[in-house]
Amino acid sequence: IRSGDTLYNIGQRYNVSVEALLRANPGIDPNNLQIGQIICIPRQMPPGPPPCRNGFYYVVRRGDTFYSIGRKYNVSVEALMKANPGVDPNNLQIGQIICVPIAKPLSEEEDK
Repeated sequence: IRSGDTLYNIGQRYNVSVEALLRANPGIDPNNLQIGQIICIPRQMPPGPPPCRNGFYYVVRRGDTFYSIGRKYNVSVEALMKANPGVDPNNLQIGQIICVPIAKPLSEEEDK
């Protein structure tokens, strides 16, 4: 604990809730934190992959973008975005798991 720390700002700094900090530190008095006091910061579990019905999971590799993945699997960027709500297409991480929806074939009417 540093001067001015509160469980709220520690939670903000480490992306954990005050409730999680309290659970990880039973007996700590949130109204009486002491400079130099050591507390446990629980790890946040990364969110799991999005549900992937009508598609398959894909592990993001170096250089991948929604555009390049879409071209590789014949899927539009819009379809990738719809299948991956909450995924920032401008901030894909190597190793991140996304859903690639299976491209729907054109109907005969759309073909004409």
